[in-house]
Amino acid sequence: MAIKFINTGEPELTEEDESRTAEITRGVRRLFLDLGFAPLCELTLITGRRVDVAGLNKKGELIVAEVKSSIPDFRSDQKWTEYLDHCDRFFFAVNRDFPTELIPADVGLIIADGYGGTIVRESPTLSLAPARRKNLTLKFARVAAERLTGFLDES
Repeated sequence: MAIKFINTGEPELTEEDESRTAEITRGVRRLFLDLGFAPLCELTLITGRRVDVAGLNKKGELIVAEVKSSIPDFRSDQKWTEYLDHCDRFFFAVNRDFPTELIPADVGLIIADGYGGTIVRESPTLSLAPARRKNLTLKFARVAAERLTGFLDES
């Protein structure tokens, strides 16, 4: 199933940026699976903001990766700090060519490509409020089930 990237009103990505975004996203999904997190792309939070990749593990921990395909893509993003209240760990995910010194030192960092990813800097553990955790877990489950139903109906 192809990932559809949603236009959020931010600067348009070039075809090359979109290709890199898809590759990085695929690598993050594979990494999350390797780490025991079920990945879900484009999860809309209760604030209306949309995270690129969220992951939920068996303990109910929620991690988020914000994918950045280029310097302009990174610099135009002012919303990522709003995600910190909605996860246990937060990462930026970039490819190996991205200048990682631009990424803030107080968040996690993933280097990814179309085949997988590696955490090169662990994220600090954030404090997710219990009520918000429950809300996000239910939302994650419902979105995943709705997408699966849509996929099965297409078959």
